[in-house]
Amino acid sequence: MIPAEIPVAEKARDDIRTWAAKRPARRSSLHVAVIGAGPYGLSVAAHLKAANVDTRVFGDAMSFWRGNMPKGMRLRSPWCASHLADAKGEFSLDRYAASHGFAPTEQFPREDFVRYGEWFQCMAVPDLDPRKVARVDIAEQGFRLRLEDGEVLNARRVVIAVGLANQSFKPAVFEQLPATLASHSSEHASFDAFRGRRVVVIGRGQSACESAVLLSEAGAEVELLSRGEVRWIGAETENVARSPGWKRRARELLAAKSAVGPFPLDWVNEVPGIIRHLPLSTREWLAIRSLRPAATAWLRPRAGAIRFTAGAQPVGVQAARDKVEIRLDSGTSVLADHVLLGTGYRIDIAKLGILASPLLNQIRRVDGHPLLAAGFESSVPGLHFVGSSAIKSFGPLMRFIAGAGYAARAVAATALAERQ
Repeated sequence: MIPAEIPVAEKARDDIRTWAAKRPARRSSLHVAVIGAGPYGLSVAAHLKAANVDTRVFGDAMSFWRGNMPKGMRLRSPWCASHLADAKGEFSLDRYAASHGFAPTEQFPREDFVRYGEWFQCMAVPDLDPRKVARVDIAEQGFRLRLEDGEVLNARRVVIAVGLANQSFKPAVFEQLPATLASHSSEHASFDAFRGRRVVVIGRGQSACESAVLLSEAGAEVELLSRGEVRWIGAETENVARSPGWKRRARELLAAKSAVGPFPLDWVNEVPGIIRHLPLSTREWLAIRSLRPAATAWLRPRAGAIRFTAGAQPVGVQAARDKVEIRLDSGTSVLADHVLLGTGYRIDIAKLGILASPLLNQIRRVDGHPLLAAGFESSVPGLHFVGSSAIKSFGPLMRFIAGAGYAARAVAATALAERQ
């Protein structure tokens, strides 16, 4: 494990109080406001600051990773595609590892990645404002932001970088159940409370399968229900790993750096600037093919105690005291103490909850996604969306950490062009 340079829980608890006590006087207007302090928000801010663009960043550093992903989770992205991005490459994951005395490793633990993100923030964005933005509206010149404490300020440009916050998808059949009986995987930072309980997990992607494994390892009895068989990414290469070195090397050379999507689509996903110029139908096909439900094969050896039930479609539920009965399309049913929905996310920027209606109504959207031009700029001039909200325009890479560098460079280039 990596030494904890920054106590994560303590930092999250004290950030706002500490910042408020020593904050400098602030102007009521600025050039760029970045909303969100995860990998994308921090990377965009680092590039803007390096270019001397007047920028303020709002949010608790790495808060979604800390509070909405379970303890014990590991990064699906390979090490080489898990760096946050600053303009000079000074604060890479490699440098963090070297300065903290550990070797690069795949399947990087979530807790350690959070610490890396906080270290990056301290180094590249030291003046982070930990307050949340409550509302973004149109102003006479740019945008008006209202913060959680009531302060109002104006910005010429706004970058929305809140990731998957408020984007979790819950199938309609489970909506009637109370939170005590059904929850989304993103609602848990730990599964320790499920020890000794029977939990049914719904889904077959990385989130569902990894949650099932972590629940099992936490002492729960786990059954995973899915519409089809789990597809294990990397399982087809297990024999290659035991084959002669040249075969392993060939496989490594053929794979794209970010490993987003099957070969050769993974190489297409590496060029989001080109993807943006493809027809919408082609971009949608590429996203569907590259982001199909699947789980990494390194989870499979840890899944021995889990019962996998494929071809099962829930059609109804009934709560009975402290248990829930799930009726399946096969005519059978299963009983559980809790249902965990590993059903992923569906982007709808209306659910972000911070965009005022007059502003939201001006944003061109398809299925909830904003349609973006160069620089990740929406149909409202000066309003940018990065991260998962940009998948429909820039492709599947935006769903992963690996896309943060491209997004940061593109936003910074647009902001700089405006000043020239």
